[in-house]
Amino acid sequence: MKSTLASVPEDVRLDRNNKQLSPYNPMHPNPSAAPPPTRLEAGTPGFRRANVAMFIAGFATFAMLYAPQPVLPELAERFAIGPAAASLAVSAGTGAMALMLIPASVLSDRFGRQALMKWSLTLAALIATASAFVNDFTQLLVLRALLGATLAGVPAAAMAYLGEEVSPSALGRAMGLYIGGNALGGMSGRVFGAVIADLGSWRIALATLGVLGIAAAIAFWRALPPSTHFRARPVSPRAIAHDARAIFADGHLRALFACAFLLMGAFFGLYNYIGFRLMAPPFGLGQTVIGMIFLLYLMGSLSSAWAGRLSDHYGRSNVMWWMIIVALGGLATTLSSHLVLVVLGVALFTFGYFGAHSTASGWVGRRSQERRALASALYLSAYYLGSSLIGSLTGFAWDHGGWPGLTIAVTACLTAALGLALWLRAATRRERAHAR
Repeated sequence: MKSTLASVPEDVRLDRNNKQLSPYNPMHPNPSAAPPPTRLEAGTPGFRRANVAMFIAGFATFAMLYAPQPVLPELAERFAIGPAAASLAVSAGTGAMALMLIPASVLSDRFGRQALMKWSLTLAALIATASAFVNDFTQLLVLRALLGATLAGVPAAAMAYLGEEVSPSALGRAMGLYIGGNALGGMSGRVFGAVIADLGSWRIALATLGVLGIAAAIAFWRALPPSTHFRARPVSPRAIAHDARAIFADGHLRALFACAFLLMGAFFGLYNYIGFRLMAPPFGLGQTVIGMIFLLYLMGSLSSAWAGRLSDHYGRSNVMWWMIIVALGGLATTLSSHLVLVVLGVALFTFGYFGAHSTASGWVGRRSQERRALASALYLSAYYLGSSLIGSLTGFAWDHGGWPGLTIAVTACLTAALGLALWLRAATRRERAHAR
């Protein structure tokens, strides 16, 4: 009798009764098992839709979150407070976001990435609109904190969504575009806020950006492709503690979290107080002109996408430290008393910062594997804690040492981040050599 095996292709496995085993679950016979859905590859319609949706989400999130930053001098005057106190209008939102990222990641693991991002963006847009109608600074801080807490669902799930749905070969590009949307949104919120505040008031500026957030939420609901690789994970303190221990046992991830804290703190330290410097002599610029400095966020959009492509090609460990050096060079250039050189310095600083951040964030999602939601939340918690703590503390450096004092504080943060990036580069080389 002719062997049954002779007619079976080499890549098909049979059990002892000659029944085909599922290649996706080889322990159980299942001839009709459908192959798992493919991940989104670069150039496909699904990949483009995902990029558009995530770009919109990043844009709206950071446009609303950072809207008060260009009007900090006006808030200081309106509510009779100092620059460091006024900066709390931004830090309250970023601090609340940092605290809520881990709870949001747990909800993301349990209920899915899509639902959390959609509802977070929608509710945040309504809160952003309401913040334009406060009666005092305390009310503003409360609503900005609620805004940050609500918005936490977007970044907490976004990195995990991309890590699950996008092909590894295109993940750097997708992450770079998402971070680019963050940069463009942060720029637009600041620029539009400054211009609208100059033409009308800070209240009109916040209300306008809230309405734009509502429109972005509607577009996001329509554009985002469904999750096909999400698998719910158990939500329990024991499971979360187990995942957290595994994450913090990885020295690479610990270093990336520390980099996030230092990089974002340095970035906020510069941008929180650049407006105060440009208003003072020898520049004496007006609110609208100062708002134009945030157009340099376009450099961030470009560098995020570019760094993502470089990371896919050359490796993240070979890209991140160079980007930090670019940021340090830009920071040193801002010490000039010539406006053109100051603007050039801020542009270089922004380019290097966003390149380093997009590289690090993609690295976390790639390295943490099935724990990517919690790892991404921990990365972003460190990131926004840096913006809140260092961003506000650098106000004391500004108060006591002016721009040179602030530059020293920011340089210290970037230098520490550079040391960590170089350690990551060396550790990655050792890891690869050991794997051989």
